[in-house]
Amino acid sequence: MFQLTEDEIELVVSQSVIPSKSYLGGAKPFAFTESGVAMLSSVLKSKRAVEMNIEIVRTFVLLRKIAANYTEIMKKLDELEKNYDGRFREIHTTLNYLIDPPEEPKKSIGFKRSDEVSNRMRKK
Repeated sequence: MFQLTEDEIELVVSQSVIPSKSYLGGAKPFAFTESGVAMLSSVLKSKRAVEMNIEIVRTFVLLRKIAANYTEIMKKLDELEKNYDGRFREIHTTLNYLIDPPEEPKKSIGFKRSDEVSNRMRKK
């Protein structure tokens, strides 16, 4: 069992687990670890205490599964980002080109002399 810190209390209140800090009456609440719940069950023998202990342990097991799945999901998201970043970059570049095409150089009107003619004219 351990006492929650101010930051942990803020987190619990912000997640709507506890309506507000005033609900606690100024006291810092205590929380149990999974091991603490198991030890508590060896002390408390009432039927209600046993039922609560079973539910709490089930909750810890579920949280452990969620945490494992979270890591797995994050790995898959990273893989997807790596696979599709290049493709999206190409699409983004193409869309930008279509929306705002680059300016083409203006063509001059009239005849152009070839380089050979220009070079001959300079030599004279």
